[in-house]
Amino acid sequence: MDSKRLQELTKPVQADLTLFDRRLTEFLKGDSPLITSIAQHLLKSRGKRIRPAFLFLASRAAEYYNEHTVNASLAIELIHTATLLHDDVVDNSDLRRGEETVNFKWTNLISVLMGDYLFAKAFRLMVETSSMALIDAISRATERVSVGELRQIEETSNYDLSEEEYLKIIADKTASLFAVACEAGPILARQNGRERRRFAEFGEKIGVAFQITDDLLDYVGSARVTGKEPGNDLITGKVTLPLIYSLHNGDRAKNKEILRILGNGVNKGCFMKVLKYITETGGIDYAYRRAAQIAREGLDAVKGLQDSVYYQSLRGMVDYSTSRAA
Repeated sequence: MDSKRLQELTKPVQADLTLFDRRLTEFLKGDSPLITSIAQHLLKSRGKRIRPAFLFLASRAAEYYNEHTVNASLAIELIHTATLLHDDVVDNSDLRRGEETVNFKWTNLISVLMGDYLFAKAFRLMVETSSMALIDAISRATERVSVGELRQIEETSNYDLSEEEYLKIIADKTASLFAVACEAGPILARQNGRERRRFAEFGEKIGVAFQITDDLLDYVGSARVTGKEPGNDLITGKVTLPLIYSLHNGDRAKNKEILRILGNGVNKGCFMKVLKYITETGGIDYAYRRAAQIAREGLDAVKGLQDSVYYQSLRGMVDYSTSRAA
């Protein structure tokens, strides 16, 4: 149901996504047999192409699509994939999207080096656009991703983390690439700063809402849909909005009990206790409401776009990003 909904929403840019997939496959034809094997594995377990879909829909909706748009989408997706390869090493993950991770199938070293290879390929693609503004924007976004990842590690098991700080971390870690994906259209069309800013704000807000929802799925998602067991984030000390809200608004005595459980290390049995507490104190509902609110703010940034099939699909993608199936 979820994949069918996404397929319907991206239908107006299906030709763009088909070209994107073909170019990606061609571009990852390896410089060595090992690189070829890893690239084929990555392509087999490809994600939903959320960032390219937003980039194409936003560019088409504003009539900014041009001959460099696909290269921009490829560069951003390669950077995103590279960060996932590095993430899987940091998290010691065995599965992603229901498939073995590169670090599990090969080694941590190979996963890190393949991530570096994808970063290098991404910057080659950016150079081909001949847009220093795009290179600058994507470079800054990539720097933000690294800052966000480091901050997330720094705040592991920090149960005093505030909502404001959490939102800043996910804005850097996730929303930065959404922002530059949506800003790519006006950048390549050589639009002024105001136009760039409103599309970047749209992408940033949607990226934050997307990550809040993604973090929610660790509590309410199923392994069949998400490709990972619920509770994994909590077990590894990742502090997200449902827990933050509940710890700041729950009963003090119960908070102490939950903090004791968290401090002793969460297993699957303890996870159910924490989940019950978060649900009863409204943490799950609050996170859904907050994601929806931030997504609406994102849409406000691009209001005034002419109504079209692209704009309607863009609005649908916003809704999809904050209400994905559990």
